[in-house]
Amino acid sequence: MKKAVVCGGSQGIGKAIADSLGQIGYGVTATSRKELDTSDLESIENFVQKNNNDNNKEGEEGIDILVLNTGGPPPKEFHEITDQEWLKYHNQLFLGFCKLIKEIKVKDNGYIFVISSGVIKEPTNPKLIMSSAYRAAFAEVFKILSKDYFASRNISCINIAPGPTDTQRMHQLVGDEKKLEQIRESLPMKRFGTPKEIGDFVRGIVENKIKYLSGVVINFDGASSNSVF
Repeated sequence: MKKAVVCGGSQGIGKAIADSLGQIGYGVTATSRKELDTSDLESIENFVQKNNNDNNKEGEEGIDILVLNTGGPPPKEFHEITDQEWLKYHNQLFLGFCKLIKEIKVKDNGYIFVISSGVIKEPTNPKLIMSSAYRAAFAEVFKILSKDYFASRNISCINIAPGPTDTQRMHQLVGDEKKLEQIRESLPMKRFGTPKEIGDFVRGIVENKIKYLSGVVINFDGASSNSVF
């Protein structure tokens, strides 16, 4: 059985991806924060060791799909952010992903997906500055690796940048149903995206063995962004 690891796979977009991959026969390890906290380097080391030990016991050289996904920081203005918060989310959104992509082996012909955010291209919300900064930084690393390391092994690297999506985080960020409706009505499609749509997209890429799509950022935003590239 082919294997996938989906970080942050217990809810929202991560769960939708895990469910979609399970439907096409993948053995999916969908982690919760209790099992894998990317802001905690010891948690990452423990997870990597367990994953690698499990693969060794089963005679596997690695996994077939890695999905790097995690929640985001609380909304805060620049001058409100503490040093401790900068360090925590540096680990959660950047260093933690670097360690996972370095230490979890993905087999040749596999896939690596990163679930980032539209803020990496359009950092328009000053209260999401931590998310904008660290997600954009990892997108740079991921782009370089996709070309200089993974392409020669036919591993496809796809960065999915969701726009407004109907997740628990969206409700936490906005907080008020009236404001949510106002945002919804302001969008070109007059609705939020759904986690299932992103899960189905990942499933379609994998199920149809689409490999030449790599090193890219996919704006998954219902035409709500203003950027061309």
